[in-house]
Amino acid sequence: MLLENRPVRTPAGARLVLPTAVLAAAVVNEWLAQSETLRPETMPLTRLAATALDRIGPYRAAVVDALAEYAGSDLICYRAEDPLELVALQTALWQPLVDWAAQACGAQLAVCAGVLPLVQPQPALDALRAMIEATSDRQLAALASVVPASGSLVVALAMLHGRLDAEGAVEAALLDERWQAERWGVDQEAEARRAEIADDIRSAALFLSLASEEVTPVLLPGDAAAIAISGTSPGWSG
Repeated sequence: MLLENRPVRTPAGARLVLPTAVLAAAVVNEWLAQSETLRPETMPLTRLAATALDRIGPYRAAVVDALAEYAGSDLICYRAEDPLELVALQTALWQPLVDWAAQACGAQLAVCAGVLPLVQPQPALDALRAMIEATSDRQLAALASVVPASGSLVVALAMLHGRLDAEGAVEAALLDERWQAERWGVDQEAEARRAEIADDIRSAALFLSLASEEVTPVLLPGDAAAIAISGTSPGWSG
């Protein structure tokens, strides 16, 4: 990408190179929506693209290790003991994802009622780790956003592989919290947190979709795939 004929660079100084024209166009829109003060929280696609370059590529092994840890305490493996209404909701929404992990990933995860630590079978942990390791840097950047937000590696992998769409992933991640809100009332701080989680998941889903489109990139001088941004939008160092 070019900003006023200069390469746009990530915070670490790498050139912001994007794989598809549709993703580049979406990133351009984020930049053009900025005023004199850059607001990174309003630029999720830019942040994910920069994360893939700055934080995933150089530190990939550490990111894989961190995400693999979630397999041992995945949200969807811990079910409520009561009330029966919540138990039924969790079973209906989460159990198909546990089954998907077994069928698609070869990860036979154990499920328990309550919050006591559950020791997952090592072959299941190894299978889920292999799924993480098989991702590209951009896919891993998306996982690194969705997994901590949702508390579930399985939900994130299911979204990555098309088992869940963005709204399905949001529903799975926030099932417990939304049920509590419906029963006990909405707390503004908790509602803001839920909105942030939903935004993180939706942004990652959009990033994955746009990054995988098979389109022809725009070529600019220097044989670099780029999108030119004109005007006075603020930017990182060029």
